[in-house]
Amino acid sequence: MHKRRFSLMRTRSVVHISCGTLDSVTRTWSTPVSLVAVAWVAALALAVAAFLADDNAGRLLIGLATLLVTCLAAFATIARPRLTADADGLAVRGFAGTTLLPWHEVKVKLQTTRRLGREQQTLELDADDRLVVLTRLDLGADPEEVAGVLHALRP
Repeated sequence: MHKRRFSLMRTRSVVHISCGTLDSVTRTWSTPVSLVAVAWVAALALAVAAFLADDNAGRLLIGLATLLVTCLAAFATIARPRLTADADGLAVRGFAGTTLLPWHEVKVKLQTTRRLGREQQTLELDADDRLVVLTRLDLGADPEEVAGVLHALRP
């Protein structure tokens, strides 16, 4: 009997655009709508559970969890789209508003970190006075693919 060996090596997909830059194209990335909807449903379920709780300690803990999930769901709803890119530069949305980053001020980096035996990639937008770190959850896409598109959009 022949034993089959499986490779644990991770394959990476890279976006290559050989025709130069993408002119007059606007790309946006944000948290998936289905995930935002699940967060709102979870917040509602936790609010009902807090209302139905018998003891005060349980009501307090469930109330705090409700507050946390509601804040996360509100952020994911308000900060849509999280990242927008066009020929002029990048726009990053948050609670306070939108931050515009022109291409000449921003460096796009793909950072890979290893924690608890698992690799995680983040997209770093390094401007002069600020650092924006976006994860797969923020972008709704693989940060490596987003970095490839951003490098193609950069004039």
